Amino acid sequence: MIGNGKILAGSIALLVAGTLAAAANEKVTFGTNWLAEPEHGGYYQAVADGTYAACGLDVTIMQGGPQVSGRPMLLAGKIDFYMGGNLLSAFDAVQQGIPMRVVAADFQKDPQVIMSQPGQGLDKWEDLKNADQYILGDEGAQTFFQWMVTELGFDPAKRVPYTFNPAPFIANKKSIQQGYVTSEPFAVQKAGGFVPNQFLLADYGWDTYATTVEVMQDTIDKRPEVVQCFVDGSAKGWYNYLYGDNKAANDMIKKDNPDMTDEQIAFSIEQLKKFGVVDSGDSEKLGIGAMTDARIQSFYDKMVKAKVAQPGIDIKKAYTLAFVNKGVGLELKK
Repeated sequence: MIGNGKILAGSIALLVAGTLAAAANEKVTFGTNWLAEPEHGGYYQAVADGTYAACGLDVTIMQGGPQVSGRPMLLAGKIDFYMGGNLLSAFDAVQQGIPMRVVAADFQKDPQVIMSQPGQGLDKWEDLKNADQYILGDEGAQTFFQWMVTELGFDPAKRVPYTFNPAPFIANKKSIQQGYVTSEPFAVQKAGGFVPNQFLLADYGWDTYATTVEVMQDTIDKRPEVVQCFVDGSAKGWYNYLYGDNKAANDMIKKDNPDMTDEQIAFSIEQLKKFGVVDSGDSEKLGIGAMTDARIQSFYDKMVKAKVAQPGIDIKKAYTLAFVNKGVGLELKK
């Protein structure tokens, strides 16, 4: 009985210690820039499997969407971390004197893709500018398309608005259309019955990082351990999501976004891996989330040349390398 009593007392002590640790974890909120989807899988994974909790954080994911403005909430201190799209918003923050920094880049490649129909004389990257029509959204027309015009000779007069409906692209065999490599090709396959050619802009010189983690400078100064835990936890989350058991994360994604299907999730994960969106290049040695000065400078120079970004911005104020490039999570890659 005495032995059993000791075991029981030990179990209770462990339970109490665990409860106290959980209670002591700092509550933080991460705002995403769209509805829950596999492109956010690493963060959901780190919540679901306790990775964030293990280093002291109780993370709430606040999903974005068409009616949600996450970045103003970051600036107002209502959330702790925000999911940036590409580096342009960080450059813009510096220009406006906003003390916000990118602390990790969880996508080494922007998932932005240009699609064409096979067998229509648009099967190579250099052929795409000869399309009859470029179906592009307003944001894309103001950013990557300006680079395509400046660097690659695309004709601005051929651009027509993208309404997030694949029908015009499917109907016009000589058109090209933008999309996310994890999403629009799937929609075209379902609606059009064919697999479109897919040209990932990142593979042709559009070298921004994407799905960045944005943080206010005040958080970096006052709570660096919180930032480090979130950056490290996210990297591990992405390794486990891509290469491990991601069922619990996918269940959370479907709970937050009931429109998300298992078929879409499987397609998106396959595309993330196939195109090296999360894990390629520098991340293969430095770990997921990796960034380098040279890469960011290269993208900035291209944006200045394309007149998308203003010259003379002190881009070193847009990011910090203090929390990345440590190889965190590399051992989880299977």
